[in-house]
Amino acid sequence: MVVAKENFLFEKLEEISTQYDVLTQKLSDPVILAQAAERTRLSKERAEYEEIIHLYEAYKSLLNQMAGLEEVRQDKEAEAELIELAESEWNDLQEKKGEMERALKLLLLPKDPMDDRNLFLEIRAGTGGEEAALFVSNLLRMYTKYAEKVRWKVEIITSSETGIGGLKEVILSVAGKGAYRLLKFESGVHRVQRVPATEASGRVHTSTITVAVVPEAEEVDIHIEQKDLRIDTYCSSGPGGQSVNTTYSAVRITHIPTNLVVTCQDERSQLKNRGKAMRVLRSRLMEAEREKQDAKAAKERKSQVGTGGRSEKVRTYNFKENRVTDHRVNLSLYQLDQILEGEIDPFIKALTAQDEERKLQDLHAGP
Repeated sequence: MVVAKENFLFEKLEEISTQYDVLTQKLSDPVILAQAAERTRLSKERAEYEEIIHLYEAYKSLLNQMAGLEEVRQDKEAEAELIELAESEWNDLQEKKGEMERALKLLLLPKDPMDDRNLFLEIRAGTGGEEAALFVSNLLRMYTKYAEKVRWKVEIITSSETGIGGLKEVILSVAGKGAYRLLKFESGVHRVQRVPATEASGRVHTSTITVAVVPEAEEVDIHIEQKDLRIDTYCSSGPGGQSVNTTYSAVRITHIPTNLVVTCQDERSQLKNRGKAMRVLRSRLMEAEREKQDAKAAKERKSQVGTGGRSEKVRTYNFKENRVTDHRVNLSLYQLDQILEGEIDPFIKALTAQDEERKLQDLHAGP
């Protein structure tokens, strides 16, 4: 079985190496060099292989070194000191070989075409009333702080406030390199356990919020017919129905075939609100289409965030114990304050590693 897996790895790497050589040869053809569009396309395709080709060449060089050391190890006429030295070097290279093989396998994994997309981060209060709404504000700050740390651009698309500083919901646009790749595992039910300020007896309350991470669609991804849209405008309002302005700048767009509804009221311009709402709608429709095409790889959006019930959770934030636990990777960190200030790298790395392990198992099961 191990031999079969190694053969599978070599076969895949040799296929890529052959394709890389073919592309290199084409790019030296004067006819292709004269065609700017084709030259650009081939150069881009070749560049996608460069990292794995360089690592594969280093891997083959390492195997040659190990083969030479193996000869010394098996040479019964060699001096004992030389054999001992070869044994030590061979063991070091064996460890390095394992690391290189893992790196090569990771590079062979199919990439999510959405990984480099910008995204919409949707945070909504679930069970728990005002406590849930206050926790939406906490997570809004957490994700905003994380985005600042990695130098992403964050923009509030729409929000719905409560009267005491909480948020019923907020939708953020997050733009930056690797945004979706790093945040896609944040989707799900986040549970908070703490004593509310209004709780006289000191009893811990449990509340939940839902987080959905949706890659942003481009106009070429989804075509929306105007006849399929119902667009309503109304006056923006603040907490408690307080009027924010007297113009009909708020926008509600309903996609009639799917009954998807998106509202946006944060801008004073109706045109800007409409543009933001259309971006969100287009992305939700693209996500729904992705789910239809690959039900195994992408969950139903409603399943992704769950119902918001207390029993459903991907992560728990326990204020009394200063603990945050991600239940998917069984990781608990006793540094809640830092995590709410955007220090969520440990969870992101653990969830990414778990996903890579699953994909590696699928890769092994392939041949």
